[in-house]
Amino acid sequence: MVTFTPEQTAFAQAVTDFCQRETGTREQRDKWTNNGEENHSQELYKKMADLGWAGIIVPEEFGGAGAGNVELCIFLEEAIRNQAPIGGIGPTLITAAAYEKFANDDLKREVLEGVVGGDALSISMSEPEAGSDVGALTCRAEKVEGGWVINGQKTWCSNAHFAKSILLIARTDRSGGKHEGLTQFHIPADTPGLQISQIDTLGGREVNDLYFTDCKVPDSAVVGQVGNGWKQLMAGLNTERLILAAMQLGLAQRSFDDTLAFITERKQFGRPIGTFQALRHRMADHATEIACTRELVYSVAKAADANPDKLMPREASMVKLKATETSKAMTIDGMQMMGGYGYAKEFDAERLMRGAIISTVFGGTNEIQRDVIGKTYGL
Repeated sequence: MVTFTPEQTAFAQAVTDFCQRETGTREQRDKWTNNGEENHSQELYKKMADLGWAGIIVPEEFGGAGAGNVELCIFLEEAIRNQAPIGGIGPTLITAAAYEKFANDDLKREVLEGVVGGDALSISMSEPEAGSDVGALTCRAEKVEGGWVINGQKTWCSNAHFAKSILLIARTDRSGGKHEGLTQFHIPADTPGLQISQIDTLGGREVNDLYFTDCKVPDSAVVGQVGNGWKQLMAGLNTERLILAAMQLGLAQRSFDDTLAFITERKQFGRPIGTFQALRHRMADHATEIACTRELVYSVAKAADANPDKLMPREASMVKLKATETSKAMTIDGMQMMGGYGYAKEFDAERLMRGAIISTVFGGTNEIQRDVIGKTYGL
């Protein structure tokens, strides 16, 4: 089973204690999330930043904690298990890792110090005709004197409505293959020519359409090398998929805990419903799946810490696939076991289910994860 050092165990407890103080009741969570309409509270996130947690994986030279992937996963699992409304942290840390690897020194310092202070970030890849097939994107950036002019549409962009800046992937060259000629750009959210439009979803305000109309940025906005955007994206997959997996592990555990509490107390036919074999066996299966998921999450985190420059497409896809499927199965079953109460907004079961189902879509659909895993075996 997963074991932590005394320092890691104390850190996990500190995160839990903070969340229980700030988000331990439904009334507190409603206050932070506009009665459940938002999945991220910048005010609460700033409080976490004051404790040094927003910059947990940011290097110490930029004011961060300089911790590894194991500590990152501990933080995310505990925060999400305790229902802290910080859904924006995933895209923020994924984006921050890209700036750390590829931005010039001045931009890297500006962005990473902002992250440590609680700034949220966004990354924009998907387009109406380029979702799983990211290489098909057409949003274009054309070179002009002193900078670039961007035109096109992006969609499904998380965090853009409250982010300080957006890391945009745009096409700068059409002469090569579809994975060539892509470049990453730093776009402050208030840049003229950028329009951010809300997309209504089951989860409330989470994602956005972005419209770029003659949006001009300087040469210094290029993150990394012109035309090398695809390779830069691939270099961030370990971190991205670990972040998503740790968050969904926390969500699955919360669903299990809530379901267990309910079926232990709820009585039918004169006894707690959890004592009926049908429910008892379901919970045994989910407990096993969650334990297996936790082992996978932390083993991949340790491997990533041991080899920070090594790409692990198989392991990264496996951990994202396993954690999100486990979370989806647990939350759907949890709703079923709670009956009508699971469907009622008075309880958290329906919200947890919504958060789990979408996780199998974002960050690379689970169909794509299976395809990646299969290809690593030569299939």
